[in-house]
Order: sequence, then structure tokens, then C-alpha cells
Amino acid sequence: MIGNEAEARAWIAALPQADTLAMERLERLASLLAAENARQNLVSAASLGDVWRRHMADSAQLLAHVPAHVSDGAPGPWLDLGTGAGFPGLVIACLLPETEMIMVESRSRRIDWLLQAVESLGLAHAHVLGQQLERVETRKYSVISARAFAPLEKLLDLSARLSTSDTIWLLPKGRSAQQELHDLSGWSHKFHVEQSLTDSEGGIIVGTLLTESNRKGRKA
Repeated sequence: MIGNEAEARAWIAALPQADTLAMERLERLASLLAAENARQNLVSAASLGDVWRRHMADSAQLLAHVPAHVSDGAPGPWLDLGTGAGFPGLVIACLLPETEMIMVESRSRRIDWLLQAVESLGLAHAHVLGQQLERVETRKYSVISARAFAPLEKLLDLSARLSTSDTIWLLPKGRSAQQELHDLSGWSHKFHVEQSLTDSEGGIIVGTLLTESNRKGRKA
């Protein structure tokens, strides 16, 4: 378990994706976040003192659950839903700068922040879709992530059309992970809960949906 800022920094620095430039981008992201948080409430003020554990490592841990061809830096594409302040989307983009990262966010001030951060960090393959998820054009993604964006069943209703049976879903859910998965019905899936490395009570729903023809009673 990652317990403090020093452990979080060390854990990230040990990742195979965390070369010198990646760490510099993450340092820059932390600075940008602190500055912007004085203008709008992107994250809780208290979490800024614990930003490497609460936001950076919490996001970066998702890399442990993606296929090697993605985590090694090959193009995803990766879709991050309800990106908000940029977690996990911006963190993953900093560590995998060659992977196509699509971040969906509908709130105008958050959109402005994400666009500014992408430009400042030099993330050429990261893009922001400033619209409601319902209006996102249908295409298929290798990875779909969402950090506390919507209850699991609603999330699948809105975004299953963007996945295939090979798409890896990475859904940090905190304390509700096991219960949300237990309550899920009407979907053919291979989901399970992984323990969060940054929260002893947190869980991450990881897995795949089966092919569209096997989704029970669901329409694309």
C-alpha cells in the first residue's frame, strides 16, 4: 500500500514508463494543478498536499491492468470519461505520451483547464472532447477509464457502444466497487475488483464486456 507522498513518488519513478521526461511532465502537472485550483475547485484543497498519492499514483496504478502493447506506449486508443481535473487521463498521457488519449468532459471551465494543461505539457496525442458522453461519436477503444464518473450500470448504458470484447475497462470506484459490481445485472461481462494501491478501502473494477451480441437485452 502506498502510504505517503514520498512512497508515491518513488513508486511512480520505478514504473517502466516513468523516464526523466515523464517525471518532469508529472511535476509540471502538479504545479499547474495547484495554480489552477486557486481559480476553480478542481480537486479538494486538502488533497493538494497529498497530490502524488491521491491523484498521481492513484491514476498511474491503472497501468498495471492494461495489456503490454498499451502500457509499453503503443497507440491505445484510450478513452477517459468524465475526466474532470485530468485524472486519470492527464497522468496516463504524461506516462504514455505516444498513446492516443481522448478525455471527455462537459463542464466548460474544466474543458478550458484540460486544453491548457495538454498544451502546457506538450501532449501531442492527448485530446479533449468537450461534450456530453451521449454525444460522443461511436468508435472503438482499447481502454476505457472513468474515475468516480457514474454508477457502473449507468456508465455501461452510456458507453458500452464504445467498446469491444477486447476493450479493458478500468473503473476506480472507491468503497463502492464491490457493491456496484454485485448489483450489476443484464450484462455479459468479465469484471472483477482489484485492490487500490492508494486507498485501503478502495477498489478498481477491471475487466471486459463480452461481444455486443451477448449483452443481455442491451442495444448499442
